[in-house]
Amino acid sequence: MTRPDLQSVAPFYKGYVEHVKELDLIEALIQSNKLTLELVRSIPEEKGGFRYQTGKWSVKELLCHLLDVERIFAYRTLRFARNDKTALHGFEENDYAPEANADARTIQELANEIERLRATTIDLFRSFTPAMLQRTGTANKAELSVLNLGYIIAGHESHHRKILKERYL
Repeated sequence: MTRPDLQSVAPFYKGYVEHVKELDLIEALIQSNKLTLELVRSIPEEKGGFRYQTGKWSVKELLCHLLDVERIFAYRTLRFARNDKTALHGFEENDYAPEANADARTIQELANEIERLRATTIDLFRSFTPAMLQRTGTANKAELSVLNLGYIIAGHESHHRKILKERYL
């Protein structure tokens, strides 16, 4: 049974981890994704371009953001688990959103991609030994452990699922 180390979670990420801190890591990844997929698959296609406020992402852009962040964080996880000590740069999420080609994709296509991506993320975390889960690295000037990155992935998804429910739907 795993739990995040909240003392070592960078302040920016603590809110994400709070969503899933009571669950084992693999269970957090599974449960968060299950709930997200249930919600996303219930969204009518005509809502895909909806923005709850001018300048905010559309529903589809938010879904692409989930994909982008999971891929980036899984990459960081792999680097740190392999004991790579190279400091990694951050990324500007608002620059990524308009480049995601969200409008050319259906909500169902994005849901399927979210499901497939999470399956590979879970495979990645299941491959780590307990020692690998404790390894750390630096990304965006913050020290992160492999274990906490997994919780950040699940918590980030939970955070945006809540926003999707409350502000978009």
